[in-house]
Amino acid sequence: MTHNLETLSDYLATGLDLVFVGLNPGLTSVRDGHYFASPRNRFWKAVNSAGIFDPPLEAETDHLALEQGIGFTDVVKRPSAGASDLRVADFREWAPVLKDKLERYAPKVVCFHGSVAYRNFLKYAEGVELRPELGGQDRPIGESTVFLVPNPSPANAVYSMNDLVGWYYQLRVLLEETTTER
Repeated sequence: MTHNLETLSDYLATGLDLVFVGLNPGLTSVRDGHYFASPRNRFWKAVNSAGIFDPPLEAETDHLALEQGIGFTDVVKRPSAGASDLRVADFREWAPVLKDKLERYAPKVVCFHGSVAYRNFLKYAEGVELRPELGGQDRPIGESTVFLVPNPSPANAVYSMNDLVGWYYQLRVLLEETTTER
């Protein structure tokens, strides 16, 4: 299947420590050409507060993440104004594509942003119906460990900035454990 649409490019390579997987690109991110580009999105502030990036990055320098062993992609590559604009057909089309990418690039850790992203990945790429809890997951993707954090979107206001930083800090601890094991 050929995809001719304007979207965010994946930042993927073999040998990465971590790949962040968003639900899908927002319109601001696609317009600006950077992950989590909306000034209202809490991703960059939260991950930098948790010490994931060293030195800290921001949307405009997201491409430098690869130099730190960190990549970005999405469950669905079709941009939208919000998650409610996504259709079942989007997940059917894109979740298997994501699974192939993750198995091919085999990062040490895959971090999904939000249970909606991970739940739809599981359903449409793995055929598994599950309501996952946040944190480490029992199901790897290929050789990759899976971790689930709350979606940092401002639409997900049930989680405070402190909550987000706490989940990203747990991710950082997992990364440190995983990278010292290999």
